[in-house]
Amino acid sequence: MDAPRHFLRELFRAAIDAADPAKAVPRFLPPPPKGRFIVVGAGKAAASMARAVENHAKGPIEGLVVTRYGHGAPCQKIEVIEAAHPVPDQAGLFAARRIVELCSHLSENDLVLCLMSGGASALLTLPGEGVALEDMRALTQALLKSGANIHEMNCVRKHLSAIQGGRLAALAHPARVVTLAISDVPGDDPAVIGSGPTVPDPTTLADARKILAKYRIEPPASCARRLSQPEAETPKPGDPRLARSEFRMIASPKASLDAAADIARKQDVAVLSLGDAIEGEASKVGARHAHFVREIRAGIAPVKPPCVVISGGETTVTVKGNGRGGRNVEYLLALTVALDGAPGVYALAGDTDGIDGTENNAGALTAPDSLARARAAGRDPAAMLADNDGYAFFEGLGDLVVTGPTLTNVNDFRAILLLPPP
Repeated sequence: MDAPRHFLRELFRAAIDAADPAKAVPRFLPPPPKGRFIVVGAGKAAASMARAVENHAKGPIEGLVVTRYGHGAPCQKIEVIEAAHPVPDQAGLFAARRIVELCSHLSENDLVLCLMSGGASALLTLPGEGVALEDMRALTQALLKSGANIHEMNCVRKHLSAIQGGRLAALAHPARVVTLAISDVPGDDPAVIGSGPTVPDPTTLADARKILAKYRIEPPASCARRLSQPEAETPKPGDPRLARSEFRMIASPKASLDAAADIARKQDVAVLSLGDAIEGEASKVGARHAHFVREIRAGIAPVKPPCVVISGGETTVTVKGNGRGGRNVEYLLALTVALDGAPGVYALAGDTDGIDGTENNAGALTAPDSLARARAAGRDPAAMLADNDGYAFFEGLGDLVVTGPTLTNVNDFRAILLLPPP
């Protein structure tokens, strides 16, 4: 096995490579239609997916995709617009309106190829009638700080939208709609990925209102009105307007975990997978994973060192402090504090899109000496955790993992490496 830090970075790279649109998209492309071939999409991988379509699709194509600032890729036939994430902006609104125009007044001979990936819910923002963009922004910020999970956030967002929750496919009817998706959500639910613009929505307006009540969020007036209007309900399963809409999952968190596990096993490192759908408060998940480490050390787990514990999913952070965070550094700092310098334990946590929250890092690494080094530099790890300041903690140690935008996204990747006792 290579040196611990290099080994963990190698696993992270394998997870990202498994979701590379250049490899995944071509295998799932539909044949060209008799009519127009329109490509639309949204998400952090949308531009790289669009580039793969241009490189492999047959026949003339046209279209537009929207991606996060800094996540663009050069395309010749498909326009790429960059917009804000996770809080929407005017550029995203402009892109969504253009996509609506492209998907309107189509015939049954036309094809809409919809490219969806993580981040699409914020990037493909088109407020429903009567809802102001600034109100959508304010409500998104409140949800992000509340600790709501991605299923809850997207339930609210799709009921405030004029394009999500199945509405884009309904708009494109009677054209054929084929969605190629890179999943970034626990459970890979098509209705949650990008807030499901091309699939029926099983959630309701009442569900959205309950979520806001659960987190004690008082929505802006225009949002509250929208959530009380029966006509704002989303298309449901069985809606005939969605009968020609197909959904194809082309990359997933599980496939990325499997790719990382293969790398580990080739180096004679045992693998314990905790699954690809872990949710919950990041700091609590970190503490719980430290408990798994202790179980392995005690010999009551199904693996023994050298081994790696891997997991995926999307944790949340209820922001209470004023630090610079991100859910992966929050998780990793909580794990570090809970491990308390346990010998032979190294870990990496990172977002596969290359951006942890709103910072410039994908995540970070921790090692047996991380706490000691931080304390020697005058830092209080527990206090920094309470202040949601994981970024500064690992930045001070020189242990941030910085990849830049990866142009894909299958959510978070976590790996804890346990070495045998010396």
